[in-house]
Amino acid sequence: QLQASGGGLVQAGGSLRLACAASGRTFSSYHMGWFRQAPGKEREFVAVVTWGRNTTYYADSAKGRFTISRGNARNTVHLQMNSLKPDDTAIYYCVIKGGIFYSTRSDDYPYWGRGTLVTVSS
Repeated sequence: QLQASGGGLVQAGGSLRLACAASGRTFSSYHMGWFRQAPGKEREFVAVVTWGRNTTYYADSAKGRFTISRGNARNTVHLQMNSLKPDDTAIYYCVIKGGIFYSTRSDDYPYWGRGTLVTVSS
């Protein structure tokens, strides 16, 4: 089970920090990431942190503004979002997948949290 939190309403230029905690099994050897879905649009990849080396990868829209990190317990993941824009308004989903390779495709992630709403006002 994945539980995401930290969403809310923020003005453009502001910051939010999302958190996701995994429970129910050991997720320390899984890739953990975030996707988002804006109204009327498809889900899109935001960021992922790999297991092992904790390498991070970002969508172009997130580079330089968002930072993904894994918690010390390795079953938590955070997304620090700075310089938020109205285009960042979406439901943000925490995701997990196993295997050797990470992915930017939503279909490759079998575990999804319920999502947390981020609204950025102009």
